Amino acid sequence: MHETETPDNPPEPPVPQSPAAHPYAVFRHAGFRRYISARFIAATGMQMLVVAIDWELYERTGSALALGFVGLALMIPMILCTLPAGHVADSFNRKKIILGSTLSLCAASLGLTLVSAFTDGKNSLWFQILVYALLGIIGVARTFLWPASAAFVTSLVTREQLPRAITFNSGAFQLSCVIGPAVAGVLIWLLHGAWVVYAINLVAGLICLLLIAGIRHEHKIPVREPLTFRSLVTGFRFVFENKIILGTLTLDMFAVLLGGAVSLLPIFAKDILNSGPDGLGLLRSAMPAGALVCTLIIAHRPTMEKAGRAMLWCVAIFGVATMLFGLVNQQCLGRYFPAPAAVWFWLAFGLLALCGAVDNVSVVIRATLVQVLTPDEKRGRVSAANSLFIGTSNELGSFESGFTAQLFGPMMANSIATGTILSTVVGGFGTIVVVAAVAWIWPQLRRYGRLA
Repeated sequence: MHETETPDNPPEPPVPQSPAAHPYAVFRHAGFRRYISARFIAATGMQMLVVAIDWELYERTGSALALGFVGLALMIPMILCTLPAGHVADSFNRKKIILGSTLSLCAASLGLTLVSAFTDGKNSLWFQILVYALLGIIGVARTFLWPASAAFVTSLVTREQLPRAITFNSGAFQLSCVIGPAVAGVLIWLLHGAWVVYAINLVAGLICLLLIAGIRHEHKIPVREPLTFRSLVTGFRFVFENKIILGTLTLDMFAVLLGGAVSLLPIFAKDILNSGPDGLGLLRSAMPAGALVCTLIIAHRPTMEKAGRAMLWCVAIFGVATMLFGLVNQQCLGRYFPAPAAVWFWLAFGLLALCGAVDNVSVVIRATLVQVLTPDEKRGRVSAANSLFIGTSNELGSFESGFTAQLFGPMMANSIATGTILSTVVGGFGTIVVVAAVAWIWPQLRRYGRLA
């Protein structure tokens, strides 16, 4: 018997594992099963819709500017409606907000179906006007949907299960990013028309509506705050006062803004990796595929004990992998290490998959911290602020990547391929610098421990 093992001080028995710690325990909640099924179906339909809109606009107009207006039509409503969307999510029943937003998305899908099927002409001005107007409705509906949906998840599972619920929620979205575009492309190719895709998204929205309607949910609102400027900015004020949340949002926002190379993938596929449109499809699926694998790994591991440090390391790896993605091609490393084009392509694919995997870790940690550290009466407004931070960084990141590629390329008398490589490498390096700055400015994030 050891010194400490006396009759008065027996050895402590091992702590039994909580049933809630099982990787798939979250699926024992019927509400969560219905919610994640609805989210996957709706997200897949929306991914299909976005691909179909891009294809049809370019097919009818032949204009790259017409494609640029798609992002603008979706971003403007997000900027204008984020503050009221957060207030509404905290002041009204969140389930009803989700149902109302989904119904609006269904109406917009119906409109796109009719416009696509009954508007003639290759370059119809009315077609473009109607499409952008319907995209504006989609932008408004999504802006109100996101904060209500993010806060809604917290009521479907226990606090201990929330990190895994968010992990599977993220995985469902990533799976939709893999399946949706591929299915849309096949349908458009087979049927020679986008209206069928819009109609399928309408059906997906109706199925989502039915699934969400069947969830038992009660959102208790302590005191409904009047609609004032002070109440509208509560979410942003809370974010700036909570250093951990501010640090995570800043880290994620600048990582996407500087390190996102997704908008440059067409140039990589055509002019750098020489892989063509089929290669572009594979490259676009690489990050969601990596995120899916990461989802399964996270789900089967214990709750993160050093979440802050893990997030910083993952974003740093994202930056390094982005830099390497810009370099693994014939024009750069191929000069010193000759290899077949297929080798460089699959190395690039693997690095993008790694970016997706570590980015998914960052997303899960950020989303969990935002929900765990925010009081329920403010979750809608803080989630709205979170959506604005990340949503605008995606759009601005695409612009930043395109602008720097043009700057380092033709504007400096280089090829567009050279500019794209330099833009990607510099962006990845900038992400690493941001990680170091965030770790220094907000040491609370670096020291943050158990995620749950």
